[in-house]
Amino acid sequence: MTSPSVTATKQQAAAPAVPPAPSTSAHDAGLLLLRVVLGLTMAGHGTQKLFGWFGGGGIDGTGQFFTASGYPAGDAMAVVAGLTETLGGLGLALGLLTPLAGAAVVGTMINAIAVHGAGSFFAPKGIEYELLLTVAAAAVALTGPGRYAADRFLPVLRSHRLAHGALAVALGVVIASALLLVRS
Repeated sequence: MTSPSVTATKQQAAAPAVPPAPSTSAHDAGLLLLRVVLGLTMAGHGTQKLFGWFGGGGIDGTGQFFTASGYPAGDAMAVVAGLTETLGGLGLALGLLTPLAGAAVVGTMINAIAVHGAGSFFAPKGIEYELLLTVAAAAVALTGPGRYAADRFLPVLRSHRLAHGALAVALGVVIASALLLVRS
């Protein structure tokens, strides 16, 4: 027969060493700040492409850039990139369909990194800015939007699952790769 102290010790040994961290207000506020700044930054870039706002080239100027960068149908690519950045950015800012919004930004930024080239890491000719946006979007897609997000009202996304984020990021990488394959 075992004594109560031995039984308690065995139960403690079977417990996980580090319990999962509960969602806290600080955690959720940090995710909100990251989502809003990242999302609005991306949405701003998208509106530069679509409407020429904030000193952007609009569809025509951005389309010429895409054509010069080797993409077929530059104007169509400008619309796709502009919509992806604008809608993905707004989705991140609102915490709406967060895994897909993050994937949209990841896919767009992979193409931006490929076009920009990897000549160096640091600005002005490096990829540090694009890489930071890519990784931040992937991190939010994988982590989830936190409690202060529109996803809390969607039954499927109410409780974030790592699988949703991982599948979405993988989708963003696959679509970005497909677009890079059509680039000459």
